[in-house]
Amino acid sequence: MKSRHIISAFLAGMIAGLLAACTKTGEEKENEKPKAEESHGKRGAHGEMIVTLDAETQTRIGLKVETPAAVQWQQEVRGYGHVLDPAPLASLMAELAPARVVAETSQREFERLRTLAEQNNASVRALQAAEATAKRDQLLVESLRTKLMLGWGKAVLERDDPPAFVKSLASREQALVRVDLPAGESLNRPTSSARLISLGDSEHPVAAEFFDTAPAVDQQIQGQGFLFLVGGKPPGFSPNAAVTAYLKIPGDSLNGVMIPSSAVVRYQGKAWVYVQTGDKEFTRREIPLDHPGASGWFVSSGVTDQDRVVASGTQTILSEELNQSGFMGSASVVSPK
Repeated sequence: MKSRHIISAFLAGMIAGLLAACTKTGEEKENEKPKAEESHGKRGAHGEMIVTLDAETQTRIGLKVETPAAVQWQQEVRGYGHVLDPAPLASLMAELAPARVVAETSQREFERLRTLAEQNNASVRALQAAEATAKRDQLLVESLRTKLMLGWGKAVLERDDPPAFVKSLASREQALVRVDLPAGESLNRPTSSARLISLGDSEHPVAAEFFDTAPAVDQQIQGQGFLFLVGGKPPGFSPNAAVTAYLKIPGDSLNGVMIPSSAVVRYQGKAWVYVQTGDKEFTRREIPLDHPGASGWFVSSGVTDQDRVVASGTQTILSEELNQSGFMGSASVVSPK
């Protein structure tokens, strides 16, 4: 009996030792597991969401941070318009060219007969008929010129070679764009240039030079209208294509910074950027998208040239913030428009 108790005690000790060893091994293995990446969000003093990303995560997502450049921005007014179809203009010009030739020919004939009449070598009736023909042909030319000015402005006729100019429009080497300001908006004097953005290529504004004041007010918009000339066959400027225009306003410039397009995301109908507030901390800030530039957005509030703005990886940070804060929704990177 005594030997049985000894054996039982020995077996119990062995089992307890094995269990302890297994537990210790499990704990050691648990301790050997790599720590999860530090990536979480918290609320700041003013209720803003602060997203924390460790260095490894920042590298993995290709996060880049830049200090925005301080710039001065000439104030602008926004207008809307479309590329004019040159076909009606080309048709009028095609009528005007031969009408001028006919008018010049009949005028020369009238002058010839007048000289002959002074020498008693031409009848009065022939002279009167030639004079009537010359006047009729000249009236036709003036009528066509008036149609051109009423529909397209006088600047077309003031070109060095109007037919060649119209031909360049027809071949799309250049484009004539009408821009109308909203009702109530006006400029004291025409602006010398404008930036035009087509719906088909919103990331690349096109420079346009002032051509003329629009000869008539648009019936629907009822705002001040201008004509601008675009060269170089830019994409998205086919006849009747809609454009948004930004016209410089004379006056003091605004101070601000230029934010790259890749830094901006849209969420819940607003535009945002992420500013680095610590080595691992990033805070979302709202910015206005009122002034698009060639490669980004001019911002006069919300961000300064002392801030460090996330230029790449913004979408990933927003996704992390939404996951941590429990919000549901979609977001997208915003391009200049």
